[in-house]
Amino acid sequence: MDQDGMLSPGWIAAIYGSAAALSAAVAMRGLLAENDQWILFGILAMLLTITTLPICIGLRSRSSSSAEQGIESDRIRTQLKHLNDSIDSLNENMILSDDARRVINRRKERDLLRKAIEEDIQSEDWDAGLVLVRELAERFGYRADAEEFRAKIEAARSQTMHRSVNQAITGLDTMIAEHKWDQAMTEAARISRVFHDSPAVDGLRHRVETAKERYKYEIERKFLHAAQEDRIDQAMELLKEMDHYLTEHEAEQFQEVARGVIGKARDNLGVQFKLAVNDRAWDRAADVGQRIIEEFPNSRMASEIRTMIDSIRKRAEAITR
Repeated sequence: MDQDGMLSPGWIAAIYGSAAALSAAVAMRGLLAENDQWILFGILAMLLTITTLPICIGLRSRSSSSAEQGIESDRIRTQLKHLNDSIDSLNENMILSDDARRVINRRKERDLLRKAIEEDIQSEDWDAGLVLVRELAERFGYRADAEEFRAKIEAARSQTMHRSVNQAITGLDTMIAEHKWDQAMTEAARISRVFHDSPAVDGLRHRVETAKERYKYEIERKFLHAAQEDRIDQAMELLKEMDHYLTEHEAEQFQEVARGVIGKARDNLGVQFKLAVNDRAWDRAADVGQRIIEEFPNSRMASEIRTMIDSIRKRAEAITR
């Protein structure tokens, strides 16, 4: 200090130099520990030190004879004291171990953990939430809070899984209703793998197989009734569909009925073709003739129609012009 009791520029520069060095140390410690808060605090302290140093030295260099200068000097001394106290506090905090600082910040870290767990529950990140729950219980000792969050996570996960399983099974039932058997079987296997912890997925493959067998039996029953009642067109459509479900051995019991239906269907188409030709309805004759060729390609009737189908089509085109 000089004669009037004020700090000399040298002392001011020394104090500010110490503050700048300590600020740099804080920032470096934050970089090494990858702690953003320490880095930010160090940078801010350094900026404050650098920006206020010229002001203090400039004010000190003015004449100290006036009362205004004395007041200004008192204010600078007060600021320097506060800065020195802050540096001492920061230094003490840096000396503290990580465990000691954790005890000091215990309540704050607890609130941060609780908030993070709530966010994991909202985002349905159950595993991450349970990791934080263990941290809350084992590292900080808040076991009651941890058990409360664990129960909350399990309830939310169970509810979400139940909803997801129901949606998946609803989609599977839609495939079954649309008779997409291969797709439904693949989906049943996928659901069983993804939701293997849920009892609701047990027996899904059997569910598809049972529905397929039930549908096959229903087709067979409808075919026999249609054949018996001479609903030949319907019987033929059902016979074509049965071909996708029946094995060769299973089809043997329907062979006789199927031959009768096929014969009647061929004869019916033959009658329709002859009537269309006699009525000179060439467009209808062309359509029926084409059906006979496609559905009964090896029949004698189909061979005869092939010899005249082009002529019939030309006549049908001539009429439509």
